[in-house]
Amino acid sequence: MTTAAPQDQLRLLDLQALDTRIQQLAHAKKTHPSLARIAELEKQIGDLHGSLVDSRTAVSDLQREVAKAEADVAQVVARHAKDQQRLDSGALGAKDALAVTEEMASLERRQGTLEEAQLEVMEKLEAHQDALAKVEDAHRQLVDAKTAAEGERDAAFEEINVKGRALTVERKDVAGGIDAGLVAVYDQLRTRLGGTGAAALRAGRCEGCGLELNPGDLAAAHAAAPDQVVRCEECGRILVRPAES
Repeated sequence: MTTAAPQDQLRLLDLQALDTRIQQLAHAKKTHPSLARIAELEKQIGDLHGSLVDSRTAVSDLQREVAKAEADVAQVVARHAKDQQRLDSGALGAKDALAVTEEMASLERRQGTLEEAQLEVMEKLEAHQDALAKVEDAHRQLVDAKTAAEGERDAAFEEINVKGRALTVERKDVAGGIDAGLVAVYDQLRTRLGGTGAAALRAGRCEGCGLELNPGDLAAAHAAAPDQVVRCEECGRILVRPAES
């Protein structure tokens, strides 16, 4: 398209302003601080997961060891009690009574050894349970922080989405009042040139690329008919010529 009504060309600046705001909202959404915070927390949770699994496994293993130690002690105590009952019954002869007495002494020594081992493993279990509690607390704090950050993200995104929807409606209204062919060219340029398809010519400078037009191009732009669509020779964007340009 080489021509368009001057008022349509001017409206391109309004359309560009809306598109810039929409683009800024998309950038704000993409770079919201909560996203980096969530990513960092997810990394910390992942790093801690291995320690959490190891600690839980260690506690589980030690709980089984404690249960076995308790069962071993209980077995010896039961055997000792049974021998005591046999002695107390008075039904044993002297030889059998001596044998039972010796076995009871052996069982008492065995019980002492087993109880020492039981105490040792119980102390280890207590230490590992304390360590697990600390790891679980750290994990819980990270998860809570991540949940809070996700809530912050969701609230921010909803606010951005509300603004974005309003701007999209406004853009549709503005674009609907501009020549469709001009809008199509503008949209193509905007897509290709990083989001800016039209820019004002002010003080001899293209506000799209920020470069000053050389004297020849500037003279040609001023000399062009009001309905002629002028393009910046430096960046290719539609160059809108406000009255004060």
